[in-house]
Amino acid sequence: MLLSKLLDRYIFTELLSPFLVSLGALCFVMLTRELLRLVELLVSKGVGLLAVLKVFANLLPSFLVLTLPIAGIIASITAFGRLSFDKELVAMRAAGLSLLRLARPVFLFAFLVFVLTLWLAQWGQPWSSTNLKKVALNLLRDQLVLALERGTFNEPIPKMMIYVSDLGDDASTTGIFVSDERNPDDPRVIVARGYRVFVDMKTSQVALQLQDGVIHSQPDTIDEYQQVGFSSYDLKLSLNQSGYASTEERPSYETIMAQLRESQGRDPSARRRLMEYYKDLAFPTASLVFCILGVPVGIVSKRSGRIGGFAVGVLVVIIYYVLNVGCEFLVTTATLSPFAGAWLPNGIFGLVTVLWFYKMSRE
Repeated sequence: MLLSKLLDRYIFTELLSPFLVSLGALCFVMLTRELLRLVELLVSKGVGLLAVLKVFANLLPSFLVLTLPIAGIIASITAFGRLSFDKELVAMRAAGLSLLRLARPVFLFAFLVFVLTLWLAQWGQPWSSTNLKKVALNLLRDQLVLALERGTFNEPIPKMMIYVSDLGDDASTTGIFVSDERNPDDPRVIVARGYRVFVDMKTSQVALQLQDGVIHSQPDTIDEYQQVGFSSYDLKLSLNQSGYASTEERPSYETIMAQLRESQGRDPSARRRLMEYYKDLAFPTASLVFCILGVPVGIVSKRSGRIGGFAVGVLVVIIYYVLNVGCEFLVTTATLSPFAGAWLPNGIFGLVTVLWFYKMSRE
């Protein structure tokens, strides 16, 4: 009994090390683009470190859902590849242990990865998406407040320049100049006496409310000029215009089914959306299949080493991704049902895993 526990712990440890290394490497690769934007916010935009860390924390669940299954299969391939290459697997088999018995820690490991991926997909991602929108709005507000520094020209978002006079005592009496070229067909210059900043969470917008000012614009005709006075004017800045990724609201299941009924099941967009709902469970299940598939793959590719195990694992995931893309195409063309499109890659990989595992256990 003691030897059995030691063996399980030994194999589990062999899985854990490459899993953590590959998970860290994959997250770093996927976060590289976002990291550059976060560093830019921190260095050039003057946004606080705490706000940047909040953005990073809210982005992480989305990347973990993608990287956990890949890290799982890489860990399984690397661990059993090493055990097979060093003849430890041969010694264990010679002692009368079946491959099914040796893979027991892998089943536990695969179940843990599956539960974590499922939790992130079902609860972690929606929670982080909602929080990310709030954090992004606060960042946009902070950038706008920083842009209102007196006596300097600032650009809080692309194609909008703001200058605040340093002569007034407070925001309600100082002068403000805004050059708004977001709409190239209707560029505007706005001059106002005062301003204040507020956030509208319902519309995901930050607004600069200008008071007692004039809007200068030039209509289509080159020899015309337009001037409009106002007592209060809301200059709105959306997340899309600022470069922040606005969270797209996914339609409810009932809305998708209603679209399918109206189109008699032919609406490609609704079919693809329904497939995404089924993938919320299908993709975490793929992590379970991947970890177990890594056992026979690792034994076959025993000479690949850690780097080779990483490459083989990524190759398997690419094949799975190609199958998903093919199934999505068949779903949008009404050749496959959304449910079959979401689960068919898992079915194919599951069948390959069972047959390959059985073949390795017989050898």
